[in-house]
Amino acid sequence: MSEGSELLLSVAEELKLPLMQIARQAEQGGADTASIRGTAEAALRLLDNYALSLRLQERPANLELEPVSVSSVLYDTGQQLDAIARNYGVELELNVTGRYGTVMANRQGLQSALTSLGASLIEALPALESPQLKLRLASHRSRYGIVAGLYTDTPQLTNTALRRGRRLQRQRASRQPLTTISHTTGAGIFVADTILQAMHLRLSASRHHRLYGLGTVMQPNKQIALI
Repeated sequence: MSEGSELLLSVAEELKLPLMQIARQAEQGGADTASIRGTAEAALRLLDNYALSLRLQERPANLELEPVSVSSVLYDTGQQLDAIARNYGVELELNVTGRYGTVMANRQGLQSALTSLGASLIEALPALESPQLKLRLASHRSRYGIVAGLYTDTPQLTNTALRRGRRLQRQRASRQPLTTISHTTGAGIFVADTILQAMHLRLSASRHHRLYGLGTVMQPNKQIALI
């Protein structure tokens, strides 16, 4: 079975829970409309991002790179994640302090990757050993470039867990390949991983201050920096 088929199965399984939640809330009557809408939007967004990952895999040559403001992408990503964070009782923090200039990336791809990653971590956070239900969407500068990612206080977000999850997901050896990170299939994390790979970027574990997280490193746009 191809990697694309494996990811499709993960996405299909991941969508079962929000669709069941929507059905249950609708049956109960008088359910919170905003909660139902947030659940539906999260499910649709996962489908949209999965479709984007397929298009980028099939036609990587058509991937248009442009100068992208990381702070702007993080802000828009936070707007998209706000509803799902409230549904899961997670406090979403946005930290875009600092001037990083622009990076060369595909804006839609970068935002879709971060949104998929964020939604998956928000869903996983209540089941992790996290003292506080907080997730920080942030960027910082490292010696390798500009980092953008999502961070929390749980130490389970490691490169070892990510490598093991990728291997199990390809082999279809587990319905929950990211057992130390997520109690779900982790489809959103794998969708983010696929989109970033199409942009020649990599999803990896990183640290932001004293928090643990997953993010990607991008190179500053040197042409803009010289102006």
